[in-house]
Amino acid sequence: MAHQHLHLQEEFGTEQTREKQVRVSIALLGTLAGGVLLINSGIGKVFYGAGSFNTELFAMLGALLLGAPIIIHAVRSLIEGHSHMDELAALGIVAAFAIGEYVAAGLIGFFMLLSELVETRTALGARASIESLIRLTPVKANLIDQDGKEREVKVSELKAGDRIRVRPGDNVPADGEVYDGLSSVNEATITGESLPVDKVPGMQVFAGTNNLTGVLDIRVTKAGKDTTLGKVQSLIMQAEHTKIPVMRIIDRYISWYVPTILMIAAIVWVFTRNIDQAITILVISCPCAIILATPTAMVAAISAAARLGILVKDVTYLEVAGKMTALVFDKTGTVTTGRLYVTKLTPAEGVEPADLLADAAAAEQMSKHPAARALQEVAKEASLSLPASEAFKETPGKGVSAKIDSSRILVGRESFLAENGIDTKNVADPRLHEEQGFSTLYVAKDGRCIGWIGLQDKT
Repeated sequence: MAHQHLHLQEEFGTEQTREKQVRVSIALLGTLAGGVLLINSGIGKVFYGAGSFNTELFAMLGALLLGAPIIIHAVRSLIEGHSHMDELAALGIVAAFAIGEYVAAGLIGFFMLLSELVETRTALGARASIESLIRLTPVKANLIDQDGKEREVKVSELKAGDRIRVRPGDNVPADGEVYDGLSSVNEATITGESLPVDKVPGMQVFAGTNNLTGVLDIRVTKAGKDTTLGKVQSLIMQAEHTKIPVMRIIDRYISWYVPTILMIAAIVWVFTRNIDQAITILVISCPCAIILATPTAMVAAISAAARLGILVKDVTYLEVAGKMTALVFDKTGTVTTGRLYVTKLTPAEGVEPADLLADAAAAEQMSKHPAARALQEVAKEASLSLPASEAFKETPGKGVSAKIDSSRILVGRESFLAENGIDTKNVADPRLHEEQGFSTLYVAKDGRCIGWIGLQDKT
């Protein structure tokens, strides 16, 4: 492969991607420079005539520049005891160079390197897309010392048992357990859940998830590669080393294929004494279409999927995907936007839908919860004028209460209203609409339930 010929295959992390892209760009420029030399040798024939020193010099330099990486890699592979298809191409280049067919030698190297560099560049694009997953984990964390003081440390320094603080808007740096604080956390990147999960002391949080509303103090249980996100990253990186069946077949029979082709080329030369025909056997027997096209297609597919947020952990699944007729998702967050929208208003008897929405939106004005934002948006679209709220209180995971125009408004789960002694039997049961995927908010005014509001996460 080109990244093997040019020594670009070693492992690299996020901070090294740019360096690798520069090296591939330089290698591409070198390959194009070799191609320009070959073109110059062809143009030179018009001005200097075929076989002139100038045209032969251009062709020789181009062949050396393009053939050297392939030959060096083939020799190294043989020394290390590995056998690849590249040996056939390397022999073809050497044989063509030996008989003075510099243009033919250069063209073999040019197409091999150019095709493989395209594959390498595509692989770097896929890695860059996958690295967006890695960047979900912050590089810094706020560590709480034994004396309660807070200081900033590198995430790589965290270990099990450490106490950290995560503020609203920050990503969680490590897996852990909440021991203080109340908040809502967006876990879609890990669990696929479309809606934020309310966190209270004793609940688990995952590295890479986003803290939305409140401050959380967390006791670290797993850090670095041991976290759930770290394991996901490892699985994704392993996809680059998996092989589809046709690639495994090549690896299995390569040790027999190369000697067989060499024997056939030798037989052709012995009986015909025509070195050109023997070289032709070497060149046409190198299955470039399989060695180049198949991995390039796989890498391009992984890259395209990563840009769409689809992470492939084994390339063999891509072949199976071509035969699928249906997809089943275990989490709606996999195919939804992660943003709530108000889709249904169910007021109690004698209550206008506009009044139900206005009371709920007014009470939620001070909240940062996604459901509160959804209520604010639909109230704005309906051109409702919302009065100021007083005595606002939010209970994470349950609901909010506020005083609106001397009336006490409660908005939240059914259990939240029940805790405040409010009966919800006077409104239609939202469970009748569960198949529509509603998340429900009950609204109460002055001790009476005035209806519920259905919210959905749209695709």
